Amino acid sequence: MNPTSKKFISLFLALSLMAISCTTMTTQRQKTFESSKERKHGAKLIITKKDGQLIEGELITVKPNSLLLLNAEGRDVSVKIEEIKIIRRVKKSKAWLGAGIGSASGIVISSAVIAFLETFGGDESFLYYLPEAMQDWVIIGLPCAILGALIGALLGTDKTIQIEGMTDLEIQEVMDKLRKKARIRDYR
Repeated sequence: MNPTSKKFISLFLALSLMAISCTTMTTQRQKTFESSKERKHGAKLIITKKDGQLIEGELITVKPNSLLLLNAEGRDVSVKIEEIKIIRRVKKSKAWLGAGIGSASGIVISSAVIAFLETFGGDESFLYYLPEAMQDWVIIGLPCAILGALIGALLGTDKTIQIEGMTDLEIQEVMDKLRKKARIRDYR
């Protein structure tokens, strides 16, 4: 294998690792920035009242004895906590994000396999191993993408909270957690 190919593979792997670390740092900074400011949107909730009525909307704030939601018509709806049977928090699916991360890791692993083959495989060039790299991506990257999509889908599943039958302390803990997901966290 010629020195130019080795330099190309080394450069590619180094740039890939730098890109992954920059993406991770940017994501962490963005999460810190978002948590330090007011939310633009509250969590989407579907509330089942004890009388069977369903109320759906965005969580605006958690009041001492009620939840304030903004429904689809743009009206504020207040629901007393003692009338609530079940709260379901609707989450967005993260399947595509997981598939992208899995696919990217499959590409990195496949690239590492090519680098290994070029290093220990003899004098063949990068183009010699390209069809094998594509096969490696199908064997390694595709399952990584599918696994990432499954994990992302699981992370995006709705959360159901059974309020009826909880003690006052447990209800207060649930309301404190919901307050963090509201558009206005500190209602006075």
